Amino acid sequence: MDLEKIEKLVKIIEDSTMQEFSYVEGETEIYMSKSGTLAPLQPLATTAITEETGQVDEEKEEHYILSPIVGTFYSAQSPDSKPFVTVGDKVKAGETVCILEAMKLLNEIESDDDCMIEAVLVSNGQKVEYGQPLFRIKIEN
Repeated sequence: MDLEKIEKLVKIIEDSTMQEFSYVEGETEIYMSKSGTLAPLQPLATTAITEETGQVDEEKEEHYILSPIVGTFYSAQSPDSKPFVTVGDKVKAGETVCILEAMKLLNEIESDDDCMIEAVLVSNGQKVEYGQPLFRIKIEN
């Protein structure tokens, strides 16, 4: 999905009375909320239905790294540095995945689990709320 389509979606949602919206197309997943704050998310169980048979494919449990504080998200140590993690990276428990700046303090956010980064859900420099999903991850066994 290109940026223009996403911008149109955002405008439609802003002008509507909907408070939350989610959209999935292939590998693209979009979630929008007008509330401004999100409660911490629990792993979400979703059911996939195959197009050919209409049968339930399998259950997929999604996991997230959530923001423990309100602050500003930074994907790297400095503007010139490479991001701590990108989509597809395997991360060990305790490894830094991003920095959140709050009240002029830089807080390193670490992964609680060995995992793979499936999606980065926020942009560099974006303000984030307590409990907001930062990364969608796949837990590694």
